[in-house]
Amino acid sequence: MSITIEKVSSQVSISPQVTIDDLATLAELGVEVVVCNRPASEQAYDDIKKQAEAQGLEFIAIPFKPEELTQGKVDEFRQLLESAKRLHAYCRTGNRSKKLWQQATDQSVVTENASGTYDVVIVGAGSAGIATASGIAKRDSQLSIAIIDPSEDHYYQPGWTMVGGGIFDAPSTHKKTKSLIPDKVDWLKRSVVSFAPKDNSVKLDDDSVISYKQLVVAPGLKLNWGGIEGLNDALGKHGVTSNYRYDLAPYTWELVRGLKRGKAIFTQPPMPIKCAGAPQKALYLSADHWLKNSTLSDIDIEFYNSGGVLFGVPDYVPALEQYIEKYQVKLNFMQTLIKVDGPSQTAWFKNADGEVTETTFDLLHVCPPQGAPDFVRESELADQAGWLAVDQHTLQHVDFINIWGVGDVINSPNAKTMAAARKQAPVVAHNIVNQFSSNSSIVNYDGYGSCPLTVERGKIVLAEFGYGGKLIPTFPKWLNDGTKPTKLAWLLKASMLPTVYWHGMLKGREWFARPK
Repeated sequence: MSITIEKVSSQVSISPQVTIDDLATLAELGVEVVVCNRPASEQAYDDIKKQAEAQGLEFIAIPFKPEELTQGKVDEFRQLLESAKRLHAYCRTGNRSKKLWQQATDQSVVTENASGTYDVVIVGAGSAGIATASGIAKRDSQLSIAIIDPSEDHYYQPGWTMVGGGIFDAPSTHKKTKSLIPDKVDWLKRSVVSFAPKDNSVKLDDDSVISYKQLVVAPGLKLNWGGIEGLNDALGKHGVTSNYRYDLAPYTWELVRGLKRGKAIFTQPPMPIKCAGAPQKALYLSADHWLKNSTLSDIDIEFYNSGGVLFGVPDYVPALEQYIEKYQVKLNFMQTLIKVDGPSQTAWFKNADGEVTETTFDLLHVCPPQGAPDFVRESELADQAGWLAVDQHTLQHVDFINIWGVGDVINSPNAKTMAAARKQAPVVAHNIVNQFSSNSSIVNYDGYGSCPLTVERGKIVLAEFGYGGKLIPTFPKWLNDGTKPTKLAWLLKASMLPTVYWHGMLKGREWFARPK
């Protein structure tokens, strides 16, 4: 047989375009009804219909273009399913037929022995993965695209700082993954366990293999909670918390409101980490609450940073130092959290010389050490540090020309922020689509990242910068001076960015992000 059949259920199979020679095999496999999802304007099917009927097969056309799947078509296919007959649906690539089956059965995932070939496979349904998928689908609706990710839940993680500061409620940062997958994209609810770049395929946790023409690696990074002794046992109780977890950010706010006197410690691990300003954001919002409630004078605040500076881009440091002084924060540089004992509320830190000191606390906000996911780190796609090795401008893999990276997993020297992914996704979408066309133009990523530093409730230092620490402000200085705390930046963070995320970035609307 000349086509590859994918059995999506006990009743339904799908494939790319079938030929007259394929029909006898379909009949032998027990197929009773052949369903064509291609309009006659794409592929005349009169001859296939005649041959199908000659084989004793019923032939039904439910034609539609990829961007024109209507509820009427879905209902028509659903009626066929109710007949209990064995169905085989086909289109140009199989992608259209699968989408029809998914909507008719309320399925958004491939659950049984996923296999097949796609034009584009994207590993990861986080911010970077979904934004890239949307960008590709908008540029070329004919491409077959699959996103591979096991998680049913998707989070707007930049909002967790605001949850920990009592500004957002946690549920506002959460949606079901199913609701965010673009209409023209398949979601394979599986985990990738290994890459086979020379074979253009990935292996999943059910031993199935997915092949691709272009691959996007965007699984984010791994939060290594186990990298600090005793931390897992202490989290969520004994005053130990972290805004780096959805379930813990509300506990941060509970602790902040309840603390009237004592010691509050905030930690930052070695770089690189997701949103390097987040540990400080938690500190500033907490201190602002204590200041406004007249308890700050009874609370000792300490910031333990594995690095040697307050912030990596010098232009923003003076404004931050003013708040460090305002909140009377003790800075401890080159100090890394290595152990926590929850019941005794004790933390241990190691300095650059290997010396260990211990201190007690009443509140401990932890930022865990971070690294690339194991299946990336252990693959031939990784650099020596375990991150995905890409060209920092094109985001193309340094060794495999049909592999690309987006988001926190890549080794480019930019800040690992959602804002960076928002700029990277259109670059990769543009460059990949051009691989399928005669257009050979390449666009580049300039290293843009943004860190809205919430220095107090109502004001933010909007740090925006690219490679080499170059400032790349979105707004003119007269409207918003990013090196100073402003109310406009707070309005952007608190009111506008969640909308930009849910209804812009994830939908392929590249506001302020379209590559030049």
